[in-house]
Amino acid sequence: MAAGFQPAHAAEAATVSGPDNLLLLLSAAMVLLMTPGLAFFYGGFVQGRNVLNTMAMSFVMMGLATLVWASFGFSLAFADGGAAQAVVGNPFRYALLENLPEVWGGLAVPGVSFALFQGMFAIITPALISGALVERISFRFWCLFTPIWLLLVYSPLAHMVWGGGLLGKDLDFAGGTVVHISSGVTALVLAGLIGARRQWPQSLRPPHDVTQILLGTGLLWFGWFGFNGGSQLAVGGAEIPFTTTHVAAAAGLVAWSLVETWRDGKPTAVGMATGAVAGLVGITPAAGFVTIGSAMAIGAITAVLCYVSVQLKVKLRFDDSLDTYAVHGVGGTAGALLTGVFASAELIAAHPAGQVLAEQGRAALVVGQLQAVLVAYGLAAGGTFLIAGVLRGCGVRFRVPESAENLGVDVAEHGEEAYAERVGSPQRF
Repeated sequence: MAAGFQPAHAAEAATVSGPDNLLLLLSAAMVLLMTPGLAFFYGGFVQGRNVLNTMAMSFVMMGLATLVWASFGFSLAFADGGAAQAVVGNPFRYALLENLPEVWGGLAVPGVSFALFQGMFAIITPALISGALVERISFRFWCLFTPIWLLLVYSPLAHMVWGGGLLGKDLDFAGGTVVHISSGVTALVLAGLIGARRQWPQSLRPPHDVTQILLGTGLLWFGWFGFNGGSQLAVGGAEIPFTTTHVAAAAGLVAWSLVETWRDGKPTAVGMATGAVAGLVGITPAAGFVTIGSAMAIGAITAVLCYVSVQLKVKLRFDDSLDTYAVHGVGGTAGALLTGVFASAELIAAHPAGQVLAEQGRAALVVGQLQAVLVAYGLAAGGTFLIAGVLRGCGVRFRVPESAENLGVDVAEHGEEAYAERVGSPQRF
């Protein structure tokens, strides 16, 4: 089915299916777990004096993004937009999650369950952005920027892809454009606006805790079953996205490790973790649309492309700190295009893209995917520039002072630190 198969104005199913509703609720909980997983993943990469701030930028989304989504975000994404239907929904139709149908259009799940599940995507998407900005971004700016971004960028893009908008004929099973490209491009723009960390790249900054990275990867991998599998929105057929998700992650892990071994003579644990995440990113838009063998290919190809992107970032000396664009932007782009290449005619037969494939051929399908990618790039980049420009005009500082970077963002921004016995601080703020 896919997260966007049924626009909000589709005909309603007759009754709620208990198994389908249970799948959606359990998947929502699994996707929520991905945000703490991401916090551990990102937190392991940074210096010990910045780990709490890094994790807090993910954790705070569990509060901020939830309230924004429940207030107006869901309605913008999934309500009928009338004359503006191609771009955005009516922000008041389901405001505060009121007036939701007992059975969501065309499915067999309650409207509130669908809204809750989709809300978990709205939580983790801005959290992904933070990886490019760690160890220097102002927490105040972060907490002002992200709610606006959710309303002006994420919700309209979700509507275009999943809510019956202008990208509804394109294939995005669980968020290649909506989640990964939007977050990756936004991260790229913000990293450019905020600038590199002080003394980077002259000062090498290895991860402070690789075990934390591996823990985060495990939580992300587990949660991704809900992310992709739950996007089937029904028990029937969910075995496909569950399985393709797993094998793509496995292929990404192995592919990254093989490339590292070929180049450096040995695989790294960090590389294994990053490769697995790259594979998961790549399969996200394709999870319910491709065969198991194709999922392996997508995971491996995406991981190799992300590896190359990481190396290019280093050569260009662009401080995308934790490779958010290199993995999520590049991986989301690759996954979206590869979805068009590998989509199974049988698995997309009920999707509007199935008609495109049948009548116009594979090339037209890939061109459609490319158009969706370009729209996502344009909306994310343009919206980010606009929001950041307005906040800057209002006097909001993008990054912490130099003294805070030297001392550690944890103490400067939160008045606490993760490892007092290891880092220490002259005073509490």
